[in-house]
Amino acid sequence: MKSEISTLHFTQLLSATPRGARLARLLAVQQLDEWGWPPSCEVSESAALVVAELAANAVTHGQVKGRGFRLTLSAEASNTLRIEVADPRGDRRPLARRTASSTDETGRGLLIVDTLTARWGTEPWPPSGKVVWAEIGLPRPVLTASASPAQPSTGAAPEAAS
Repeated sequence: MKSEISTLHFTQLLSATPRGARLARLLAVQQLDEWGWPPSCEVSESAALVVAELAANAVTHGQVKGRGFRLTLSAEASNTLRIEVADPRGDRRPLARRTASSTDETGRGLLIVDTLTARWGTEPWPPSGKVVWAEIGLPRPVLTASASPAQPSTGAAPEAAS
């Protein structure tokens, strides 16, 4: 008997440009839709904002000429969506959480990530880069790869096929 896969996985290398950051968000929404979370559900909307912020940061602060960034999405059996954005600038880690003043024009992106996710952080990406990751709790258990996804309109996770 074939064992079932308990983790859904997507990864894509993208150019370190504003266009690459936009494409990361669009690909994340499309992938989540294929996994059963439609674009209008809370999971997809939160993930789109988190991916947009992390990808924009990779392009703005993690860029090295001629090198892109990597987007990875994993939906785990532990009911967690993990978003990872890896870039080649390991020396430029996100700043510690802080509050922005009403006159600041930047600096709120990671506050948004902090609000929308269960947790987030960074880790090294050898040989010289970093991964900024974030985890979003999923409302229901994730399907195994062998189940056929439904397209619920409520934003709940897909039902397992009988």
